[in-house]
Amino acid sequence: MDINFNADVIVVGAGPCGISASMSVALNGKKVVLIDKSQYAGSKNMYGGAVYDCALREVFKDEVDNLPYERIINSNSWTFLNDTGSFELKYKDNSLKNAYAIKRFNLEKWMIGIAKKNGVYYIPNTKVNDLIKKDGAVVGVETNLEKYYAPVVIIADGVNSMLAKKLNLRQKYTPKDMLLSAKETLKLDKKTLENRFNLSPDGKNGVCKMFFGGIEEYKDLFMMSFLYTFKDTIMLGVGASLQDLTKYKLNINELLDKIKLHPDISPLIEGSRTIEYSAHLIPETGYNKLPKLYTSGALLAGDASGFINSIHSEGTNFALISGKLAGESALFALENNDFSQSTLSIYKKKLDKSFILKDLYSYRNVIDKLHSRSKSLSFYYPKKIKEFFNIILSADCKSKSKHFRKFFFNFIKDRNIFEIIKDVFAFSKCALDVFFGR
Repeated sequence: MDINFNADVIVVGAGPCGISASMSVALNGKKVVLIDKSQYAGSKNMYGGAVYDCALREVFKDEVDNLPYERIINSNSWTFLNDTGSFELKYKDNSLKNAYAIKRFNLEKWMIGIAKKNGVYYIPNTKVNDLIKKDGAVVGVETNLEKYYAPVVIIADGVNSMLAKKLNLRQKYTPKDMLLSAKETLKLDKKTLENRFNLSPDGKNGVCKMFFGGIEEYKDLFMMSFLYTFKDTIMLGVGASLQDLTKYKLNINELLDKIKLHPDISPLIEGSRTIEYSAHLIPETGYNKLPKLYTSGALLAGDASGFINSIHSEGTNFALISGKLAGESALFALENNDFSQSTLSIYKKKLDKSFILKDLYSYRNVIDKLHSRSKSLSFYYPKKIKEFFNIILSADCKSKSKHFRKFFFNFIKDRNIFEIIKDVFAFSKCALDVFFGR
């Protein structure tokens, strides 16, 4: 059949990745159609809460100066929770302008506005049901309304990408490969929020808190919680692997409700009311299960490719840059009038040179290692830190040396030396992988 192409490039999915890809194409004078099943960009509104300056400027340049963010995140802390308290590491730099707290519907509304202004043809509320092929190559998409044709299709339809599955680009995911995250947006009086978190009214500073553990009844559960401050709201969320949720027969809502009751977290959200709830799957496949990223006529990007580093809460920057590189690769194919798998392999080469695959490679074993030592991270060491500082701070008219000796012997007794060696080996392996990278 002869094909009359409607566009030079079709992008499926109007998240940060898809919008970035369409922008890269449109800015170079090519016709791009951006299709999304949601009623409007940002309607899903589920992510950690921060977007990063560097990645935004790679795509949107000086337009970032007009980003409608609510706060600049320049105070970060990492807290290990035990049953009654915590041990916290904190870093704050008021001059830091690296990450912005912005609600996703505001972020994507802003991004799609710029994309449309630069020539992107945006089609919302339209579901892509299938890919159209000719001679083994993707040449378009079939939606619930009509068919659209283009020599290159960029697939950026998220973690559950049905199109990636139809093309057999990735392996079947298991519960171990997926993290389920749930969050609540909590409304709080603006002045109360600013006083509670020591924030200025102008939005020039904001807080991100990461929590480990905190629910002692599930000693082997590897979970992380997060908190972001906005103008007059707090975003509080929790994430755990599907494997663990299945093992303990837990609903993610239960974990979120339990973590809200922790004595270190409940005062932070006191007096607030829930105005939004959402949950979302997050890929934890990483480098070891990297999908095939290209085929004749199609490229795979963003969450659909498993591009995320949950250890650093980095997802939007991976999405933005992988989308940009996918758009550049589509332009290369258009310039050469060659849309074969061989030509589109330039996308993988671009990713290899970027921080995305370098970081995914460096962190390729970290999640598995941490998960294998989850009892140590979430239960044993937070408990021992509590005992240690109780000795440091005690004034019970007894010898400190006696307390320390007892602490040391119990340390070995409660967690035998072989388990401690395993912990040291696992954590050292993670550190060496990340340090040497590639």
